[in-house]
Amino acid sequence: MIESHADSGRLTKRFASLAAENRGGLVTFMTAGDPDLHTASAILAGLPAAGADVIEIGMPFSDPMADGPAIQAAGLRALKGGMTLAKTLEMVRGFRKQDQETPLVLMGYYNPIYAYGNERFLKEARESGVDGLIIVDLPPEEDAELCIPALKAGLNFIRLATPTTDEKRLPKVMQNTSGFVYYVSILGITGTHSAAATDVAEAVARLKRHSDLPVAVGFGIKTAEQAREIARVADAAVVGSALVDCLKATLDEDGKAQPATINTVLDFVKGLAAGVRSGRS
Repeated sequence: MIESHADSGRLTKRFASLAAENRGGLVTFMTAGDPDLHTASAILAGLPAAGADVIEIGMPFSDPMADGPAIQAAGLRALKGGMTLAKTLEMVRGFRKQDQETPLVLMGYYNPIYAYGNERFLKEARESGVDGLIIVDLPPEEDAELCIPALKAGLNFIRLATPTTDEKRLPKVMQNTSGFVYYVSILGITGTHSAAATDVAEAVARLKRHSDLPVAVGFGIKTAEQAREIARVADAAVVGSALVDCLKATLDEDGKAQPATINTVLDFVKGLAAGVRSGRS
């Protein structure tokens, strides 16, 4: 594995803190610029106080093949509103002016990064305060493209594992992975079904046999109860589509934010956080 000084960064510290508290964490997902830059920035600013332990920020892309309808629509709303990768990094810079502790991970697809320029992107991401990357369409066989340069730049590179990632494939997936492992608990696109906690527990144990990295589990977690059950058996529960749906439900018929949008989303996060924090005895 390529060593990176990101290994002693915010993600490592946050998961160590969660372990010391004997609780699972809450990882929240939002799409940058959804439904507009101002509203998204305000939601981002409020997430830590609402209980988010780690924040994933989706980089809007016109062809998000692994995402379900909710996150696809969020990306399109953001793009329609003029969101760009440069503005996403600017959002992170704004967040870091008030919060130097909460880990931020950018999640998305390689095409926008390639178009932006890998070297430029990694430099600006690091300088803006990004801690890690989840790039869903870059397999381990393409590590030289972005993963290894990211690690050398001081960014964690977080890999996805799925129910079909078998024992033969896992070592390859874990190679050069850092920060945490994102276990996709169901097959298919985001925001559809949810997995049973017993199945997740078995999967987490299997991953732990191959790596000492924390395991965050996502896809299909919609309620505080589900988040609590997952946080009992994993290092963190990831909630994405449910948050995006919560935001969408507050928008007017033109897809514009309303006065209640920000607080409604943050109140939902507070409920999820309460569930996660009650998960272990």
